Amino acid sequence: MFSHVTVGADDLDLAAAFYDAVLLPLGLKQRAVEPDGGPEARCWVRPEAPYPRFYVYKPFDRTPARAGNGAMLAFVAPTRAAVDTAHAAGLAQGGRDEGAPGLRPQYAPDYYGAYLRDPSGNKVHIVHRAELTESFGILP
Repeated sequence: MFSHVTVGADDLDLAAAFYDAVLLPLGLKQRAVEPDGGPEARCWVRPEAPYPRFYVYKPFDRTPARAGNGAMLAFVAPTRAAVDTAHAAGLAQGGRDEGAPGLRPQYAPDYYGAYLRDPSGNKVHIVHRAELTESFGILP
């Protein structure tokens, strides 16, 4: 459905450390970003698929990055343990807790998720649910 999703950050090294920690347990890895005349960026993908991509960029307009009010990134985790690991890793890399890992039966009986804010304030959700992992072909 998506080609890519982008968030802004003023400190790309801090953002990269956070997202490396959070996304590695989910099976995503950082890939090189070819300079294209735009601002500096970092990118993560699943190794077996070039798309969709997740980017963190310095803002193009050179003003400070701001988190979107009401905006949230949601990443699929292959297992509940991966949700736990990603959440803990994000906290260890400067993220803020927005909801500890646990079942969220109001969404679905097997919906297991956690919420964080990255160092720039962007809201991140990590979710495991059999229906999602199957539809995305994500194996535990």
